[in-house]
Amino acid sequence: MKGYIEERAVSLANYIIENNATVRQTAKEFGISKSTVHKDVTERLDVVNPALAKKTRSVLDVNKSERHIRGGLATKEKYLHKNG
Repeated sequence: MKGYIEERAVSLANYIIENNATVRQTAKEFGISKSTVHKDVTERLDVVNPALAKKTRSVLDVNKSERHIRGGLATKEKYLHKNG
């Protein structure tokens, strides 16, 4: 693997952990695609830094378990502004 990809994977993971960020938020912050973020932190990071990968996975698992709630809140907010 190229060095910059490994560094990017570590940077993405640190951002996710420090900010409790979603894949979408991380992709937007770094200006890359969601699929690149996901591949970096799930596959590439396992090879580079397994301990960091495990911490990142736990944050992503929490985000995944809460995503239906965030989606519902976003929809609610949308209609409150539309009708208000």
